[in-house]
Amino acid sequence: MERMINLHVEKLPEGVYLATSDDVQGLVAQGRTVSETIEIARDVARRLFEAKIEREGLEALPEVSDKFDYPLVIGT
Repeated sequence: MERMINLHVEKLPEGVYLATSDDVQGLVAQGRTVSETIEIARDVARRLFEAKIEREGLEALPEVSDKFDYPLVIGT
């Protein structure tokens, strides 16, 4: 089952990227590139979500629907 969350990604003055999410409490991920940061955030979110289900037995995040918008980042 796939779930969808919103990530906030920003480039820090140090040159690395930081990802957080209002949808998953405690999600903080940092990487050298946007792709790396998103992959780390995906892993952190999955682990936090699994821990929440174990503790509370709840599935609070919406499932991925058949249609959704996705911002595609491309390098030039």
